[in-house]
Amino acid sequence: MPGKGGKKGGKKGGQRQRVPGARELVLKEDGQEYAQVMRMLGNGRLEAYCFDGQRRLCHIRGKMRKKVWVNAQDVVLIALRDFEDDKADVILKYTADEARRLKAMNQLPESARINQGESKEADDFEFDTEGGTEQIERQREIDWPSSDSDEESDEDVDPDDL
Repeated sequence: MPGKGGKKGGKKGGQRQRVPGARELVLKEDGQEYAQVMRMLGNGRLEAYCFDGQRRLCHIRGKMRKKVWVNAQDVVLIALRDFEDDKADVILKYTADEARRLKAMNQLPESARINQGESKEADDFEFDTEGGTEQIERQREIDWPSSDSDEESDEDVDPDDL
Protein backbone atom coordinates (compact mmCIF):
# COMPACT_ATOMS: atom_id res chain seq x y z
CA MET A 1 0.00 0.00 0.00
CA PRO A 2 2.04 2.95 -1.19
CA GLY A 3 1.59 6.28 0.56
CA LYS A 4 0.77 4.81 3.97
CA GLY A 5 2.85 5.90 6.95
CA GLY A 6 6.25 7.50 6.94
CA LYS A 7 7.10 11.06 6.15
CA LYS A 8 5.08 12.84 3.56
CA GLY A 9 7.83 14.80 1.83
CA GLY A 10 5.68 16.12 -1.01
CA LYS A 11 3.28 17.98 1.25
CA LYS A 12 4.84 21.42 0.68
CA GLY A 13 5.67 20.86 -2.96
CA GLY A 14 2.89 23.13 -4.24
CA GLN A 15 4.02 26.18 -2.29
CA ARG A 16 6.48 28.54 -3.92
CA GLN A 17 8.79 31.15 -2.53
CA ARG A 18 7.28 34.63 -2.54
CA VAL A 19 9.38 37.55 -3.68
CA PRO A 20 8.46 40.79 -1.88
CA GLY A 21 6.95 43.34 -4.26
CA ALA A 22 6.44 40.78 -7.03
CA ARG A 23 2.64 40.98 -6.88
CA GLU A 24 0.98 43.46 -9.21
CA LEU A 25 -0.89 46.25 -7.42
CA VAL A 26 -4.65 45.71 -7.67
CA LEU A 27 -6.74 48.88 -7.88
CA LYS A 28 -10.41 49.15 -6.99
CA GLU A 29 -13.15 48.79 -9.60
CA ASP A 30 -16.87 49.53 -9.57
CA GLY A 31 -18.54 47.92 -6.58
CA GLN A 32 -15.28 47.82 -4.61
CA GLU A 33 -13.82 50.10 -1.95
CA TYR A 34 -10.63 50.47 0.08
CA ALA A 35 -11.03 50.01 3.83
CA GLN A 36 -8.99 49.80 7.01
CA VAL A 37 -9.69 47.06 9.54
CA MET A 38 -10.93 48.53 12.83
CA ARG A 39 -11.26 45.32 14.84
CA MET A 40 -11.50 41.60 14.36
CA LEU A 41 -14.76 40.01 15.43
CA GLY A 42 -13.94 36.33 14.99
CA ASN A 43 -15.42 33.64 12.75
CA GLY A 44 -13.95 35.30 9.66
CA ARG A 45 -15.66 38.61 10.32
CA LEU A 46 -14.30 42.07 10.98
CA GLU A 47 -15.38 45.66 11.33
CA ALA A 48 -13.82 48.00 8.78
CA TYR A 49 -13.81 51.73 8.17
CA CYS A 50 -14.26 52.28 4.44
CA PHE A 51 -12.60 55.30 2.91
CA ASP A 52 -15.97 56.45 1.59
CA GLY A 53 -16.72 57.38 5.23
CA GLN A 54 -18.85 54.42 6.28
CA ARG A 55 -18.25 51.56 8.74
CA ARG A 56 -19.14 48.12 7.46
CA LEU A 57 -19.28 44.59 8.80
CA CYS A 58 -17.05 42.54 6.51
CA HIS A 59 -16.69 38.82 5.89
CA ILE A 60 -13.34 37.33 4.83
CA ARG A 61 -13.84 35.29 1.69
CA GLY A 62 -13.19 31.56 1.86
CA LYS A 63 -10.13 31.61 -0.40
CA MET A 64 -8.38 33.95 2.06
CA ARG A 65 -9.37 32.22 5.30
CA LYS A 66 -6.45 30.47 7.04
CA LYS A 67 -4.11 31.52 4.22
CA VAL A 68 -3.97 35.31 4.50
CA TRP A 69 -4.00 36.62 8.08
CA VAL A 70 -5.88 39.89 8.43
CA ASN A 71 -5.16 42.02 11.51
CA ALA A 72 -6.43 45.31 12.91
CA GLN A 73 -5.14 48.41 11.05
CA ASP A 74 -4.54 46.46 7.81
CA VAL A 75 -5.66 48.05 4.55
CA VAL A 76 -7.97 45.77 2.56
CA LEU A 77 -10.00 45.84 -0.65
CA ILE A 78 -13.65 45.00 -0.09
CA ALA A 79 -16.47 44.12 -2.45
CA LEU A 80 -19.66 46.01 -1.66
CA ARG A 81 -22.94 44.14 -1.61
CA ASP A 82 -25.78 45.41 -3.79
CA PHE A 83 -28.47 44.24 -1.40
CA GLU A 84 -26.81 45.19 1.93
CA ASP A 85 -25.03 48.53 2.11
CA ASP A 86 -23.71 48.02 5.66
CA LYS A 87 -22.02 44.67 4.84
CA ALA A 88 -19.16 43.76 2.51
CA ASP A 89 -16.70 41.00 1.65
CA VAL A 90 -12.90 41.22 2.01
CA ILE A 91 -11.34 40.16 -1.27
CA LEU A 92 -7.72 41.32 -0.89
CA LYS A 93 -5.30 42.34 1.85
CA TYR A 94 -2.63 44.91 0.96
CA THR A 95 0.82 44.74 2.49
CA ALA A 96 2.12 47.88 4.21
CA ASP A 97 4.32 48.62 1.20
CA GLU A 98 1.40 48.24 -1.23
CA ALA A 99 -0.73 50.52 0.95
CA ARG A 100 2.02 53.17 0.87
CA ARG A 101 2.09 52.91 -2.92
CA LEU A 102 -1.70 53.34 -3.05
CA LYS A 103 -1.41 56.41 -0.84
CA ALA A 104 1.30 57.84 -3.12
CA MET A 105 -1.02 57.29 -6.12
CA ASN A 106 -3.78 59.22 -4.24
CA GLN A 107 -6.00 56.12 -4.16
CA LEU A 108 -6.12 56.35 -0.34
CA PRO A 109 -6.83 59.62 1.49
CA GLU A 110 -3.98 61.45 3.22
CA SER A 111 -5.62 60.78 6.60
CA ALA A 112 -5.18 57.01 6.17
CA ARG A 113 -2.71 55.58 8.69
CA ILE A 114 -0.63 52.79 7.21
CA ASN A 115 0.37 49.96 9.56
CA GLN A 116 3.94 50.62 10.64
CA GLY A 117 4.41 47.17 12.20
CA GLU A 118 6.97 46.07 9.62
CA SER A 119 9.39 48.93 10.21
CA LYS A 120 12.38 48.31 12.45
CA GLU A 121 12.23 51.79 13.94
CA ALA A 122 9.76 50.68 16.61
CA ASP A 123 12.41 48.39 18.14
CA ASP A 124 15.07 51.10 18.41
CA PHE A 125 15.43 52.27 22.02
CA GLU A 126 18.23 53.05 24.42
CA PHE A 127 18.81 52.39 28.10
CA ASP A 128 20.07 55.19 30.33
CA THR A 129 23.34 53.87 31.76
CA GLU A 130 24.88 56.99 33.26
CA GLY A 131 25.70 55.44 36.64
CA GLY A 132 27.01 52.18 35.25
CA THR A 133 27.38 49.02 37.30
CA GLU A 134 28.79 50.83 40.35
CA GLN A 135 25.50 52.61 40.89
CA ILE A 136 23.61 49.33 40.58
CA GLU A 137 25.87 47.66 43.17
CA ARG A 138 25.42 50.57 45.60
CA GLN A 139 21.65 50.33 45.17
CA ARG A 140 21.74 46.60 45.95
CA GLU A 141 23.65 47.25 49.15
CA ILE A 142 21.11 49.83 50.25
CA ASP A 143 18.07 47.69 49.40
CA TRP A 144 19.39 44.29 50.51
CA PRO A 145 22.03 44.20 53.23
CA SER A 146 24.36 41.28 52.82
CA SER A 147 23.95 38.22 55.05
CA ASP A 148 27.43 38.84 56.51
CA SER A 149 26.25 41.80 58.58
CA ASP A 150 25.47 41.07 62.25
CA GLU A 151 23.04 43.96 62.64
CA GLU A 152 20.20 41.70 63.68
CA SER A 153 20.24 37.98 64.21
CA ASP A 154 17.30 35.60 64.51
CA GLU A 155 17.71 35.49 68.32
CA ASP A 156 17.22 39.25 68.70
CA VAL A 157 13.82 39.24 66.94
CA ASP A 158 10.88 39.38 69.31
CA PRO A 159 7.71 37.73 67.92
CA ASP A 160 5.53 40.32 69.69
CA ASP A 161 7.16 43.10 67.63
CA LEU A 162 5.93 41.52 64.42
